[in-house]
Amino acid sequence: MRRLAGKALGAAGLVTGMSVLFAGPAHAEAAQPKSLYAPSAMVLTIGKGESARSATVQRAVTLRCNPDPGGDHPDAPAACAELQSVEGRPSLLSNDEPSRYCTRIYDPVTVTLDGVWEGRRISHEATFPNSCVMQGEVTQLFSF
Repeated sequence: MRRLAGKALGAAGLVTGMSVLFAGPAHAEAAQPKSLYAPSAMVLTIGKGESARSATVQRAVTLRCNPDPGGDHPDAPAACAELQSVEGRPSLLSNDEPSRYCTRIYDPVTVTLDGVWEGRRISHEATFPNSCVMQGEVTQLFSF
């Protein structure tokens, strides 16, 4: 008799535990619908120095592209559109404007991008001889 009572209590506990387990996520999903898009969010920096390791960061912004463009990038929709055009590979971006005339003063500037594009980890670093050259070569992504 004790065995039967123990089994009944164990089964009742199992059913109660399972109902709580399955009821919890259903309630949470109703309150917070899941996004249909993989996340796309990153941090972009501009710094003085020859590499990301040695550069002193002068400016940094966040950029979020999915589900909606945002962050503190001054033109998040345009920056996200550029990244979308190269499928999240910033090294493929190029500025179509004519070349600038810049001095030959060597004062290196490094730009970096680290984050996630459509659920995939991305990282990018580029160094320019000075800020004039950088401004002539970067696209909307690094215009901040």
